[in-house]
Amino acid sequence: MIPADALADPVRRAIVERLADGEVGAGEIAAAFPISRPAISRHLRVLREAGLVTSRVAGQQRIYALDRRPLAELDAWLERFRPLNDVPKPGPASRLDALDTEIRRGRRARRAAEQGEPDEHAAG
Repeated sequence: MIPADALADPVRRAIVERLADGEVGAGEIAAAFPISRPAISRHLRVLREAGLVTSRVAGQQRIYALDRRPLAELDAWLERFRPLNDVPKPGPASRLDALDTEIRRGRRARRAAEQGEPDEHAAG
């Protein structure tokens, strides 16, 4: 699976956003979502297979970390399509536009959280 396919799922995007702040244990990741631990394990496996996360064992815990290289490659590939507002909306370009919007929204929310500001775009 390629990184863009893995990021198509909102739970996987949320996991990647959580890992952007640093390493996290599998149990802590699972506790953050209202879905079963086996479902989280499947999401983490997809992210590992896409090369977006790495894992290591520490005692009895599995610790996950974000591997940013595939995101940089995806960003470089998306650069070919910018500015996205000049691209006709139907078809694959609209999905790329949506992905770009989600990535930017996540970055904005992370910056706002780091600065202690409310994210004005989170509600809508």
